[in-house]
Amino acid sequence: MRRWGLIGLALALVLAAGLRDGADRWIDATRLPPLAAGTSVEVKDREGTLLHVHTVADGRWRLAVDPGHVDPTYLDMLRAYEDRRFERHSGVDPLALLRAVAQALWHGRVVSGGSTLTMQVARLLERSGTGHWRGKLRQMRVALALERRLSKRQILALYLTHAPFGGNLEGVRAASLAWFGKDPARLTEAEAALLVALPQSPETRRPDRARTAARAARDRVLARMASDGVITPEAALAALSEPVPDARRPFPALAPHLSERARTTAPDTPDHRLTLDAALQSALERLARDRLRDLPPGAGLAVLVADHRTGAIRAWVGSGRYAGGDGRQGFVDMTRALRSPGSTLKPLVYGLAFDRGMAHPQTLIDDSPARFGRYAPQNFDGAFLGEMTVAEALRGSRNVPVIRLLDRIGPAHLMQALRRSGAAPALPGDGPAGLAVALGGVGLSLHDLVQLYAMLAQGGQARPLHWRAGEGQPPGVRVLSRAAAWQVGDILAGLPPPAGAAPGQVAYKTGTSYGHRDAWAVGYDGAHVLGVWIGRPDGTPLPGALGADLAAPLLFEAFARLPGPPVPLPPPPPETLILPTAGLPQPLRRFDDAGGAGDAPEVAFPPDGARLALPGDGLLTLKVARGRPPFTWLANGAPVLTGQRRREVVLDGLGPGFSRLTVIDATGRSAAVGLRIDAPAQR
Repeated sequence: MRRWGLIGLALALVLAAGLRDGADRWIDATRLPPLAAGTSVEVKDREGTLLHVHTVADGRWRLAVDPGHVDPTYLDMLRAYEDRRFERHSGVDPLALLRAVAQALWHGRVVSGGSTLTMQVARLLERSGTGHWRGKLRQMRVALALERRLSKRQILALYLTHAPFGGNLEGVRAASLAWFGKDPARLTEAEAALLVALPQSPETRRPDRARTAARAARDRVLARMASDGVITPEAALAALSEPVPDARRPFPALAPHLSERARTTAPDTPDHRLTLDAALQSALERLARDRLRDLPPGAGLAVLVADHRTGAIRAWVGSGRYAGGDGRQGFVDMTRALRSPGSTLKPLVYGLAFDRGMAHPQTLIDDSPARFGRYAPQNFDGAFLGEMTVAEALRGSRNVPVIRLLDRIGPAHLMQALRRSGAAPALPGDGPAGLAVALGGVGLSLHDLVQLYAMLAQGGQARPLHWRAGEGQPPGVRVLSRAAAWQVGDILAGLPPPAGAAPGQVAYKTGTSYGHRDAWAVGYDGAHVLGVWIGRPDGTPLPGALGADLAAPLLFEAFARLPGPPVPLPPPPPETLILPTAGLPQPLRRFDDAGGAGDAPEVAFPPDGARLALPGDGLLTLKVARGRPPFTWLANGAPVLTGQRRREVVLDGLGPGFSRLTVIDATGRSAAVGLRIDAPAQR
């Protein structure tokens, strides 16, 4: 008998091992559903705050989530309510199944389910039902397979991502944002209990449609959590008085134009981090919507803000209202649309003139009728004011003086400076640039203008604007000297601001394109550069629209919404020549555009772009060809040699580094070169 008993035990063990091996093979052969389901594309600001969320392909809100970023109390409630032995079982909990069967037999109906969280994940991944025994068996098989291939944390993450919460909401992050307007990292006991209750019957407990049922389900979870010791009775009692939400909150939808651009330029990236500031973006979008109501039908606006110290864009408002059938075409991103910039390019022309030694802010220039070939520019008001200083001409946005300067500089040099600043100007037709470029005869975007004024704000150094966080930026490009850029900013800071704004804090310029199609205002303080456009996206005129009347007030309202106090404009660089007209070198006192260009002065030595070693005696030879003596030499905008009748002179005191040398002849014509001087080698 004992021998037969041992034989029976051995056979039982063999049978058990075979069953175990068979079960292992059965589980290992399980074909799992796809685990990497698509989640909503998220666009975040520089601090990680959500700016915009996009639905997945089937129109559902399904946001990726990590258990470490979910409130611990919610996770404790979830495990206690749904699967208290989650950390110990291997996918199927036999005790829970036996309890469920016993309760069903005793009560004659299903009282509690025996599904584990892992089985629920299996059902969610396969989108299968819960009632049929074949479906339940399949869930058990998939659950056992999941437990062998994934960690408990990964399985929990799948549940937190796929659990249904009513309507097209999937996952705890989508639910928390929709019902409470916040991420699930910090939830109250009442909020956590509601999120535990909703997946059990997401449609019949939706707070926006069945608030009473939602409250009852939440309260049952709270009572059980207090009974099981997950939360204190006092916390449960306090949570019962917390209201249940009665409506879904909208998902973040800030910066729609830039968010869409981020998604389309990197379609495989699920999480986009931008340089924007969510609070500033929200404030400026509200401001844009408010001001849009004051504009005529079909009119729109755009606002762009950047930190010119880093080139990071902080706010991108492509239109006053993105959606809506109001005829304003809000879906068009007007920060990128090519338009005529009006008078907003005049500061660059003056900066080039200062840089080349052609003019100084206190140089006198003539505002009188003039003809340049077949082109006869007119002032905006139709009047001519006669002789005035260059600073007055720029502040008054006079057309004739700036054309006089550009005629000497050359339109091609203006276009080159625009491109070096980072802008992408577009000329109408295939012909070369003409003098009308200075008055808006070129296509530029709001982004281009903000890029240009960022260069002025940075002392003539262009730094590309960028909107993706963490992008490496190329080194800056020198477009103007520090002194020339500061002189332009000092003039623009002297423009009277709109009513109610403090003077002298912002250097700004307005512009109006031909036919009142575009109203512009662009300006900067010591930290930020802002641009505003107002017009009709379809390019039709906006009668009576002026940059000073429409765009400038919006510009200063936008400045008022920047975080922190205004950052003052910088002081003048040490090399800046600050003198009245009478104190200037004779050639700089009055701009003279007479005389042929054929005999204009030219720097014969050193050549432009040269790199020279400083001689041991520190003396640098300069040579000028053509031009009418006497000559004035400027180094980095400051006069260093005056009244020179010889064409070869010696300059002392120019140190190592980059410098710009300018020679001005007796008629006021000038030429300039840039060079780099290396320190003498040490012996």
